[in-house]
Parts: sequence; structure tokens; C-alpha cells
Amino acid sequence: MQELIRQRRRAGFVGRNDERAAFRANLEIPPEDERHRFLFHVHGNAGVGKTFLVRELEQLAREKGTLTAYVDESAGSVPEALAAICQQLAAQGARLRKLEDALTAHRERRHEAEAEVAALEPTPEGPSPLTTTAVRLGVAGLGLIPGAGPFVGAVDSAQLAEGAARIKTRLSARFRNQEDVQLVLAPERVLTPKFLDELADVASTAPWLVLFFDTYESTGTFLDSWLHQLMTTDRYGELPANVIVVTAGQYPFDTARWGAFADFMTDVSLSPFTEAEARGLLAERGVVAEPVVAEVLRLTGGLPVLVSTLAESRPDDPDDVGDPGATAVERFLKWEQDPVRRRVALECALPRFLDADVFRAVVQDCAEDEARALYDWLRAMPFVSERGERAQYHDVVRAPMLRLERRRSPRGWAERHGRLADAFAGWREERRADSGDDPWTDKRWRELRLAEAYHRLCARESAALPEVLGDVVQACVQGLEEARRWARVLTEAGEDTQAAVLGRWGRDLLDALEEPNTAGALGLLLDRAEFDDTGHRAFVHAIRGAVLRSSGELRGALLEFDRAIALDGDLAHAYHGRGIARSQSGEYAAGMADLDRAHALEPHNARILATRADCHRLVGHYDAAQCDADRAIELDRTQYNAWATRGAIRDVFKQYDLALADLDQALALKPGYVWALVHRARVRRSRGEHELQLADLDRAVELSPDIAWVLCERGDALGAAGREVDALADYQRAIDLDDTYASVYASRGALHAQHGRYEPAMADLDKALRLRPEYQWALLHRCRAHLRQGRYDDALVDANRAVELGTGYPGVLLNRAYTNMAVGRLEQAQQDLESCLTSGDEHRRLAQVHLWSGRFEEALTELDAAAALGGDTAKEADVRCSVYLYMRDWPNARQVAERHLALDEATGLLNLALAVSGGEGLAAARPLWERLALLDRPEDGVLLAVALRATSSSWPELDDHLHRALVAPHGWPYLAAVSGCLDILLHSDGTDRARLEPRLERVVAARDAMRARYAE
Repeated sequence: MQELIRQRRRAGFVGRNDERAAFRANLEIPPEDERHRFLFHVHGNAGVGKTFLVRELEQLAREKGTLTAYVDESAGSVPEALAAICQQLAAQGARLRKLEDALTAHRERRHEAEAEVAALEPTPEGPSPLTTTAVRLGVAGLGLIPGAGPFVGAVDSAQLAEGAARIKTRLSARFRNQEDVQLVLAPERVLTPKFLDELADVASTAPWLVLFFDTYESTGTFLDSWLHQLMTTDRYGELPANVIVVTAGQYPFDTARWGAFADFMTDVSLSPFTEAEARGLLAERGVVAEPVVAEVLRLTGGLPVLVSTLAESRPDDPDDVGDPGATAVERFLKWEQDPVRRRVALECALPRFLDADVFRAVVQDCAEDEARALYDWLRAMPFVSERGERAQYHDVVRAPMLRLERRRSPRGWAERHGRLADAFAGWREERRADSGDDPWTDKRWRELRLAEAYHRLCARESAALPEVLGDVVQACVQGLEEARRWARVLTEAGEDTQAAVLGRWGRDLLDALEEPNTAGALGLLLDRAEFDDTGHRAFVHAIRGAVLRSSGELRGALLEFDRAIALDGDLAHAYHGRGIARSQSGEYAAGMADLDRAHALEPHNARILATRADCHRLVGHYDAAQCDADRAIELDRTQYNAWATRGAIRDVFKQYDLALADLDQALALKPGYVWALVHRARVRRSRGEHELQLADLDRAVELSPDIAWVLCERGDALGAAGREVDALADYQRAIDLDDTYASVYASRGALHAQHGRYEPAMADLDKALRLRPEYQWALLHRCRAHLRQGRYDDALVDANRAVELGTGYPGVLLNRAYTNMAVGRLEQAQQDLESCLTSGDEHRRLAQVHLWSGRFEEALTELDAAAALGGDTAKEADVRCSVYLYMRDWPNARQVAERHLALDEATGLLNLALAVSGGEGLAAARPLWERLALLDRPEDGVLLAVALRATSSSWPELDDHLHRALVAPHGWPYLAAVSGCLDILLHSDGTDRARLEPRLERVVAARDAMRARYAE
């Protein structure tokens, strides 16, 4: 049917010959020819025939075998425009499958965003930290303007000048799943590259691909910047050369933006028909009687939509044309002789759109067959255009029809709008069963509610307005697109009813919604709307708080949450939101108290529990975090963020199999969940599954190629795998994307330090800490870099500072213990180690402290504990052998050394040579020392070199090695090991004690001097 209607309309297309010829000629010019134009912009006043011309150009393109897609004001955003293009190209056999999948993900994330956008201030777990938690109202008013960030305009200019970089870094590090954040906040950044990638393949199958963007005065608000970047830059990729874009709107293109593109575009300015064109159209329809033609010309002013509308009725009698009381609409319809059709045409102007159901709700007093025939007739009228599966009156015709109906019978007007409102309400209730827990997340339900609201306003504006403003609040929760739709409906209802209050509300809301979020609109509602109770007002304050928090305005967010709680002390969502905002501000105790209160008010709310679980995890309360995550999963097994949080907690507990299972479940519930992919990669690293680790990170980068923290995570993995060049490339890409992201500098600095490049290492680590002064991971790695350079005072400062910032962060106490050991502060090291005995490695380190302190039995006890917990068996054997050597228990030392030999040849052989030398003398150990001489390599260290020179009586070489050992920056444990080795040799039979003893004294003096210097 639709195609027949289109063919009928096109058969009568008259005029615009020059415009059609120019477009047709352009299809004959190859793209590389400088005469070819890539863009046509059609513009002119309402009713001038822009849509008719665009549809005609589309048919001309189709005749050339061209693929086409048409977008109009039914699309409210770039993703919706891309969805329309996808659907139409697929109908022509050219599917964009990757883009379809991405659009599906976008819609899902929009529905889920209220549970994932708000985030907590991270306490980093590694070189690339990222955390987030769920919050019920988090999606409220997120900015989706193409090219605008999520918080531009939400803070004043001073804040932007002083804090933009800080906010950007915090938001980047705060969100758990960065691809999801991009799909909600800036979906065009994710969707457009996929669109262009597939468009290249599709465009290669046809001579041309033409994209039509109609009603550009409406769609241009979100399309213009995006389209300009698409056609004039390579930000998203390359647009195929055989793509032509046609735009049509009421206004000329913005020369400030498009001026430089003038040589590549054609400006098509449409004016009303000339008299000759109008007469030609009338003649084509059989209207040739001069009095009638003259009257049509006078009434229409040459506007094509009106000329076409009057011509369609083929009038042949100009009777009563001079009646001064007749309106333009009456004159348009008086030539339609069928009174039923006349009535249907007028009454069907009331709804904003038509389909068969809406038509039957308007036209109720005729049989079904007659109704179908009337509907087909109406859709064929020139003033009715197709909008997908719906039909819509042209504004130029609908507006005077509405005025006529309202003035003719105000009661009838109100009754008919009331019936339509009731019809939409009934359909909405039917849809409610399929809308889940929150119908506002269902697009179709929202459309029905919006249509109902329009008709309620038209029926009784004063009675309907308070409820509709309450619905505007709910629309703000869904974001800018939905809020603008509701504001436009208020504006339209105000124009259609001549109700000034409705028009003012609509205009003021639209002005407020020019900001990149809905905070201004919500503020306007709080200032002027009369909500029915304090609970409703509290709810609005809570929503506005969530918007401000998501935009980085924590101070304003906290004020809104405070106001909400003051009005309603039992509003769990307000406590939930304030708890997250306080945590983002670093007030973890206060934030946790709010989350506790939210949980007390709604103990079965899985989202609140999942949020609190992540907050516990951030501050190191891992047992409490797991308890909350367990309960959240028990209440709602679809809470993917609870599964992911529990997986991260189990990773901390080194329960790698369980952690992997939880993260697998999170990803099963939400494929493409980047935060879970990254944390699963960390678990795989702990399990030694390095290929799978990199596979997860490669997938994460594929999903989020423009997110710095994901690149940083992969850079860390590549560096650990020895792929230093690739790691540095990822770090640089991350910096290019976000040069305020502290983690990437810390990671690159750590990699430089690992390879001995201390100057760039310190520069990067210093910058990381300037950007984030409380960044514990960076402090730990700068501390270690200081130790490697012998800068022990600086190392102690960093180690102590990291502990001051909080011992809940993994590794801070252990790092300070190592730093204290490095300067011989054994008592302080022992205290820290005893506070963090969670693995065999910590027990082994504590055994070393006991060894150096002369507590040999305690050392052996700790080594037994280390063996029971597992860990580095070779290092445990080395320390155990050292204990027996210091005890002069030569048989046990020899036994352990022989076992150690199979694990680490060089160290094991050295220990065995020392055990034999101490027990049986140098002569008995000579074969072992000779074997060791064959292993005398620089990488085996100065200790081996010193031992070999001492046992071979190579005194000048020994002196040279000792000099270098004492001058170079070596820590106290190294000096203790060298002195211990020389002391064993000094008391071995066959040693030249007279020559060795003074050399040992030099080492002991250096060892003791270092310990004395750093003693408290």
C-alpha cells in the first residue's frame, strides 16, 4: 500500500525541474571530478515542498541503482539516526551487522545506565585502577550532545578553568565499564567508526549511496556537528567517496561551520511555486477553470503543499469564495464534496501522528471496511506524509485545521482530545505488562504516555499540567533526548490550544535543556512547579543530585541530596546517591554511613547492596564487601556488577578459580562488560594464563579503543610479557587520549625503572603524583625506584606516605617493610611484616628479619609457615639454607643446598660450597668453587664474584669487587649477605685469615654504619 501511495504521489510531481536536473547530473559525475558535489542542502520556509523534493530525489537516486536511507525528525539523536539508516539499508540487502550489534548494546546500556553511570572515587589496585558502583538514578540527564563532554556547561567558567582536567581524570578512572559509559555519554564516538567501517563495504556494492536528512531545522541540532566531522575530518574514519549527503530544513547552512566546504556542496534554496509552476500542477490535476485557479493562487501564495492539497480535490466551482467569514481551511475543504471525508480530514488533524489504531480512535462511527477506505484516502492526501509506519499532517495544513476545530466547538475539542487521551492510556496500560519493573525504561510505553499527555493538555490544560510536569521529571531521568521530547510536546500543546502557560513551560524547558544535562530543567521544575507532596519534591532533588554528581559537581550534588533527605528522611535513593557522592569526595566513612542507611530503608534492594559491596572493596573491607556482594546476588542473580565486584574481591583473596567463575558470570550477563574483562585479565595473570590475559585485554581495547585506562591495562600486561615496545606504544596512545590520566604515567615510569632508565622513570612517576598526590601505587613504585638508585631517604618518605594514606591498599605495609629492611631497620620491618602475613612470601621475608636479628628458631618457624602456604620454593630454600649456615649447622645446610641446587643452580651451588667449606674446609669445597667459577657471570651478582675471589686468594680482584660493592648503592641486606658469606669463609679451614679479616671488617663497618644512620 505504501509503495502504491508513493507511486501515485510521484506520478503527479510537478516543478523543481532545475533542482532535479542538478541532482541527476551529479550522479553522472565521478567523485574525483572537481565538478562533483558531495552535499546538497535544500532549504526554505515550511510548506515550500522540501520533503516532496527530497523524496523525489530519493526516487531519482534509486532509479540509478543507488542505495539510499532517509532520516527525519522521528530520530532524536545520532544513534536513532544510525538505527534508521541501518534498517533501511538492510531492507535493500545491505546490512550493517556490527553497527546493528553496537546499536543494540547502546539501547541496552541506556536502559541499564541508571545502575552503572554513577561511580566511586577509586582507590587504585594496580597501575591502571578503575572502579564503579550502581546507583538507581545515575543516568538522570546525562549529556548526549555530539561533541560535548558530559559536564561541559554544568560547572561555571572558573571551575572549568581550574578543574576540567581533574574532573576528566576522575571520571575516566571512576567508571567501571568505559565502553558502556561511552555508549551512554558519547555514543557517536563508539558507533560512528563502526558505521564508517561497514559503510565502506556497502558502498562498494553500488554506484552511489545517498543519505537524506530531512527536517534539518529539528535534526540538525544533534546531527550538524556530527555530520560536519563525518564529512570534513577523519576523526571517526574515512567516508567512502561515492557517498552523497542531502539535507533539508528551513534554514541555510551555518556558514561559520560549513563555509570552507562551499566548493563541495550545492545550496538549493526553495521558494514558493511561480505562477507558471502552480498552474502547471493544477493543470496536471485537471484544475483549469480560471476562476478556480485564481482563487487557489490567492489562497496558497504558491506554497506547494497547499497548491497540491487544493488541486487534489479537483474543484471546478469557485462559489462563495468571497465569503469574508470563511477560513482558509474551509476553503481548502469545501471542494471535497463528501461530508464524511471532510469531517475525517478535520478530526484526524487532532493527533500528532496517525496509524490505523489512532485513526480508529478518532473515527469510531463507521464500519471497518469504510474506515480502511477512509484511512487509505487520507494517507494519499498531499498534506499527509509517511513517517515510517505512521502518517503525519504537514504543519502548514494541520495548524489552521486545529484552530478551526478549537474555535468551532471548544467542548467538542476537549471531548475528542479526552477520548484520544483515554485511548492512549488504555494502550499504555496494555503495554505495561511487557515493560518490566520500570515502564519508563520502555521506549514504546514512553511514546504512548507522551501522546496521552499531549491530549490531556489539549483537553484540560490546567488540570493536566501538574501531572505532566511530574512526567517531565521522569523523562529527565531517561536523559536529554526524552526530556526534550516532553518539552516540545508542552510547546506544541501551548501553540495548538493557545494556552500561554503551556507554551512558556515548553520554551523555558527547552532553553534549560540546551545545557549538556538535565540539571537546569530539574532546577526550573523545582522553582516553578507545584508538586503535590514533599515526597515528590524530595524525589526531584535526589534526581538533580544524581545529575550533578554524574557531571562532576559534587558540591552541588551533595546540596541536592541534603535537601531531598531534609524533605523525606526515608528516601533510600537519596541516601544511596549521597553515599556515592561522599565517597567520590573522599569522605568514605560518611559515604558508608549513608549506604548503610539506604540499605536499612530498603534491605532487599540488590543495587544498593552491590554499591556498598564495591565501596567496602575500595576501602579494603574485603570480608564485608564479599558479604554484601553475596547478598546482592542472592536477591538478584542478574546483578552483573555484583558478580564482577565479588570476582574482584576473590582475586584479592587469591581465590582465583572462584574469582574467574564470578567474572565469567558477569560477562555472561553482560557481554562486552569492559571492567569485568579487565579484572578477569588480572585474574588470568595471577593464574599464569598470560595468553588468555592478553586476549581479554585485546577484546577490551577492541570494545573501548579510545579509553585511556584500558590501553594502560594492556600496556601493563605487554610490559610484563616482555613486549616493551608494544607496551610503550599503548601507554603513548593512552596519553594522547588523556594527558591528565595519572595511571598511565605511573605505569610507564614503572616500566622505565624496571629497565634501569631512571631519569624518564622518575619524570613519569613524579608527574603521576602531581596529577594525583594520593596515588599509592605510584608512591610504591617511586619508592622502589629510589631504592634502586640508593636514594634511601626519599624511599622512606614515599613508603611512609603510602602507609599514611591508608593501609587498606594492598602492598603498602609490605613495601615499607622492604624499605626498612633496605636500611637495616629490622624492628620496624618486623612490625610491618607481622601485620600483613597473608602468603608464603611474607613469612619468608619475616624469616629473613629473624635471621639477621639472630633469632634462628623463629626464622625456621616462619619458613615452615611459608612452605605450608606455598610461594617461591627456590627463595624459601635459599633463606632456610642461610639460617643453617648462620647457625653453623653444616649438615642441614648442605642438605638444603643440595635440594636448592635443582631449583637455582648458581645460588644453590654457592650455598653448597659455603656449607662444605664451613664444615670440611676449603680444600674439600674446591671442586664446587671451580664449578662456580664457570658460572661467574655479571648477572649472577657481586656476591658470587666476592666469594670466588676470596676462596681463590685473588686479593687485588677481591679488593676491586669490594670497592665497587661499597661505593655502588647497595642496601643493608646486600651488605649483610656479603659480610655473612665472608664470615663463613673466614672461619673455614684453609683460609688466609690474616688477609681476609680486614676485608671483612670493611664490609661489616659499612653494614653497621648504614644501620646506625637510619636507626630511630
